[in-house]
Amino acid sequence: MSEKPLPFVITDRRKFNAEGDTRPDADPSPAREPRPETLIPEPVAEMLAPVEAAAEPEVDAAEPQPPPAPTEEQMEQSRLAYEATAERLDTAIRAANPGMEQPPAIDINQLIQSIYMQGIMQLGGGTPEGQQPQVDILGAKSSIDLLGILGEKTQGNLAPAEHAMLDSALFELRLAFLEITQALARSAQQRAAAPPPPGATGPRIVR
Repeated sequence: MSEKPLPFVITDRRKFNAEGDTRPDADPSPAREPRPETLIPEPVAEMLAPVEAAAEPEVDAAEPQPPPAPTEEQMEQSRLAYEATAERLDTAIRAANPGMEQPPAIDINQLIQSIYMQGIMQLGGGTPEGQQPQVDILGAKSSIDLLGILGEKTQGNLAPAEHAMLDSALFELRLAFLEITQALARSAQQRAAAPPPPGATGPRIVR
């Protein structure tokens, strides 16, 4: 035999009726006091304040902070380690190639020549005869600007021969840059005026 379901009992715990008078059948139990808020003692709050500040650092996304510069001790250690490794590498290469001469030390002249040759190649120099030269005009501009910055930053610190080499490299690269840009402009005007004849070649920009 199935058990009868127990009836629901609803207890009205309100102490006042709609008119604001005390109900005679109100629950006589005292009202619960509100739960006090958890307060952190002042000394503990002072200790936690720097921890919270460190946990959420203020970072300005608009201005990324550069990495810290290495210390003088770190720079000296890296220099010594590099020189020791480079010396071992040089010794191993000369041991594998008997009779090989000691390569010259890197100086400002080699730096100027390296940037100069890079600029010449970017302007189409060294292209085999009969092939269409490929011009990296933006790369050439960067190389020329780099030599210009090198001249500004070394002003007064170069020997007369080094200064003359830098001036000559800048002069030649700037003239070659002007010639190439003018040739490209003329080629663009000609292509706009009429289609090029079959087999015609000219400088081509590498993007």
